Amino acid sequence: MTAFEERLWRLGLQRYHHEHPFHVLMHDGQLTPHQLQQWVLNRYYYQTRIPIKDALILSKSEDPEFRRMWRRRLYDQDGNEQAAGGLALWQRLAAAVGISESSLQDLPSFVLPGVRFACDAYVALVREATLVEAVAASLTELFAPALLSARITAWERHYPWIESDGLAYFRSRVSKASHDSQEALAFVMTRAVTAEAQDRCVAALVRKTEILWHILDCLYAAYVCPHCGSQISHERGELSHVAA
Repeated sequence: MTAFEERLWRLGLQRYHHEHPFHVLMHDGQLTPHQLQQWVLNRYYYQTRIPIKDALILSKSEDPEFRRMWRRRLYDQDGNEQAAGGLALWQRLAAAVGISESSLQDLPSFVLPGVRFACDAYVALVREATLVEAVAASLTELFAPALLSARITAWERHYPWIESDGLAYFRSRVSKASHDSQEALAFVMTRAVTAEAQDRCVAALVRKTEILWHILDCLYAAYVCPHCGSQISHERGELSHVAA
């Protein structure tokens, strides 16, 4: 492992949101049905931004081979005639936790402003970044399989009122996130060859971790501890500069 790859793994894992207090409560079975519903509903807005950021990444590349590789991610989220995509599977999850279809259709009315800001900041980050930086920002998926596996186990144990079929999105992403992240990592490793480019890729990954952390900060403050305010803000930095 090169020093650059080690930095990506080390800083990404240190700053990933798997140890956020909201996730800790979730995996310990301490969330109420309402709190879990609000996480699913707000996180759905993030899910709707994923194909948009992937389309932006596609538009940055002049390489047909890269585009063939990356456009599979659009199919994974949007689906096709043969299979449901990630968005449809998340809608199935929403139904399983008791969220109405009308709530999803009127999503902006239900999503916390801070969550919307963070998700839109990710799209802005990808739009304004170079191709290799935009791909580097997606490397949070390196750490997703372990989190998803833990989530599946926790939900099956602590939230038996949720039908097993509702967890299909989590199950599907364990292997896909592993495959996608390795492809993205290989691309970043071959394209970021200067010290400056490597620093910018690390910064893009760190910004993405801040965005994910901020989403959970908003949910924790709104639905777990409304009086905590900035006390739960993570030491990894403010989000305001991420969108700048």
